[in-house]
Amino acid sequence: MTGVIVALLPALFTSIFYFGYGAVIVTATAVISCVLFEYLIQRFIFKKPVTITDGSAIVTGLLLAFNVPSNLPIYIVIIGSFVSIAIAKMTFGGLGNNPFNPALVGRVFMLISFPVQMTTWPVPAGLSTSYTDAVTGATPLAIIKEGLKNGESISQLVTQIPAPSQMFLGNMGGSMGEVAAIALLIGFIWLLVRKIITWHIPVSVVGSIAVFTTILWLVNPEKNAGPLFHILAGGVLLGAIFMATDYVTSPMNHIAMVIYGCGIGILTVIIREWGAYPEGVSFAILIMNAFVPLMNTYIKPKRFGEEVKNG
Repeated sequence: MTGVIVALLPALFTSIFYFGYGAVIVTATAVISCVLFEYLIQRFIFKKPVTITDGSAIVTGLLLAFNVPSNLPIYIVIIGSFVSIAIAKMTFGGLGNNPFNPALVGRVFMLISFPVQMTTWPVPAGLSTSYTDAVTGATPLAIIKEGLKNGESISQLVTQIPAPSQMFLGNMGGSMGEVAAIALLIGFIWLLVRKIITWHIPVSVVGSIAVFTTILWLVNPEKNAGPLFHILAGGVLLGAIFMATDYVTSPMNHIAMVIYGCGIGILTVIIREWGAYPEGVSFAILIMNAFVPLMNTYIKPKRFGEEVKNG
C-alpha cells in the first residue's frame, strides 16, 4: 500500500499544480473520511482489531479523490467515502474480501446520485484556482461525444480539444486522475520497478483500446477519434495502472490478467462510442471485477510437473 501511495504522488502534485486548493481539499476530505469510516466500523460495529494502519483506506481515499472533480462539494465526497468503505469494502468483511473496487463503487454511486456536480469540471488555472468559484468546462471526451451527437465531424471538433501534447502534460479539464499522463506513467514505472504490479493488466487495457479504436478510426475517421486521443483523454491510464490492478479484485494468473485487461479495454470503448456516458472506464472495470472469481476458478496455468494426457 505504501508503494501505491508513493506511485500516486506525482499525479497528486500535478493535480494540485493545475487545480490548486480544490485538489488539496477534495483529497484530504476523501482520505480522512475513508480512514475514519473504516476505523469506526471496525471499532464499534465489527468490534475487531482496527487495521487502518495497513494503508488500504488511504489508497481508497486517494483513488476516490482522483475520480472526482476538484470542486466537488465536501459533503458529496464524504458520502462517496462512506459508500466506498462501508458498503463496497466492509460489508464484505474488509480488505481481501470485497469483489468490487471500493473507490470505483463510490465514484459510480456519486455519478448516479449527483450527476450535475460529478460532471462539472474545473478548467486548469494553476495554484490560485478557487475551490468554490473555479471556471468550469467540458472534458475532451464530452466535447467529442456531444459534438458527434450534434452532427459535427472529428475534423471540426479537433480544434475544440487540447492537443495530444497538452493532454500528455495534463493541461485539460477532468478529474484529478485524468490529467497528466506523464505523472501516471511515472507512477507506473515505479510500480513495475518495485514489482508491486506486473505489466499484464495495464498493457492489455491500453493495447485493446488502441487496437479497437484504430479499427473504428480507419473505418470512419470523421466519426471516430483516433487511438492516441482515447488513451490520453479520460481515465484510461488511471484505471489501467492503479484501479484494474487492485490485488483483491483482479485475477491471480497472467493469462486471466490479459483476458481481464482486454475485457476492460473493449468495454470502455463500447461505452464511449455507443453508451450514454462519454467515459466508460469505471463501469468497464466494475463489470470485469464480477468475472474475476470465474477467471480464478477456470483459467489456471498448468501445474509444474503435471502430465498432459493424450487421447
